[in-house]
Amino acid sequence: MSNLYLLTTSLLTGGAMSAPPPPPLPANPSDSLSSLLVSTANKALEAGVSHKIVPTLETTVETSSPQFSSQWQKRSPTKLLKYQQVKYQQRLPNYQPATPSPKSGTELYYQRLAALRAGKLYTRLPAHSFSSFWAKGLNHKGVPLTKPTYQQWKQLLAQEARAVAYGQGNNRLSMVVGDSLSLWLPAQGLPKYQLWLNQGISGENTSQILSRLSAFSQTRPDTIYVMAGINDLRQGKTDQVIVNNLRQITRQLRQNHPQAQLIIQSILPTRATAISNQRIRNLNQQIAQIAQQEGAAYLNVHKLFTDTKGQMEHNLTTDGIHLTPLGYQVWQEALQYTESLIAANRARALSL
Repeated sequence: MSNLYLLTTSLLTGGAMSAPPPPPLPANPSDSLSSLLVSTANKALEAGVSHKIVPTLETTVETSSPQFSSQWQKRSPTKLLKYQQVKYQQRLPNYQPATPSPKSGTELYYQRLAALRAGKLYTRLPAHSFSSFWAKGLNHKGVPLTKPTYQQWKQLLAQEARAVAYGQGNNRLSMVVGDSLSLWLPAQGLPKYQLWLNQGISGENTSQILSRLSAFSQTRPDTIYVMAGINDLRQGKTDQVIVNNLRQITRQLRQNHPQAQLIIQSILPTRATAISNQRIRNLNQQIAQIAQQEGAAYLNVHKLFTDTKGQMEHNLTTDGIHLTPLGYQVWQEALQYTESLIAANRARALSL
């Protein structure tokens, strides 16, 4: 086993890291997806994004495996993690992605809505896609965009989930579930040999996430990544409420998606003075226990974001809680390693 996988193992503990292949979808999944997009997305689009787009389908993914440099594989797990942290600290804190992308939740909402109507999964598109529908907070007619409500966000994510459920075909699917941290996870840095479905909504606490798990219960993910709890802390919820909700989330996801590999991620550290990092560390210990008890895996990404004082690294956060592009790059690499480990274990199981 390579050092790359050993590093991931040091971050990942808990349930078995393999899942059987999903059952095939009904015939002509492409036609089903196109029909669904036309019937649902057209109703949801507001006047500001009613520009006609020819519905198409694009769910085919690359079959090549992710490539990693020999530089990573020559290092021991301990040295690799240390090298990784030093590398992140030395990068410029004002690092920005090369291509323009939505900067507000409103812009992101209308980009995803336009992609949905076009019959495309937004996580498969470049970050600047459909810019005429959201760039600078204006639609294609130059009219300011209307801020979507929480209910509209829930409807959009439910529609995306329904579209993927109909159009997944034989493609593998990974899903992220959570709050604004998950919502803004850039798909461009994630493995491209599978589909990704983002089910994060800004501001959600664990109770709200628990209440909408049924919205994507018909999907067939191979892997589900859950990160939640930081908004509960901001809203004054007790540790018991957070732990109980995360346990219920884990159980319901296991029930809804018995074939999926469920991965519960740690709560990230903060630089917000109102939230105790010691409390977060204590909660993460309980979250790890929940994962073990409920047959899920636990991914400790907390350690990748922590400085010597136990806070979030200053160049990984914009405001003490939310992540910079560099912070998301740290998270993306952890997910890439995890996906590689899952793929390796799956291949080994099939060869037996």
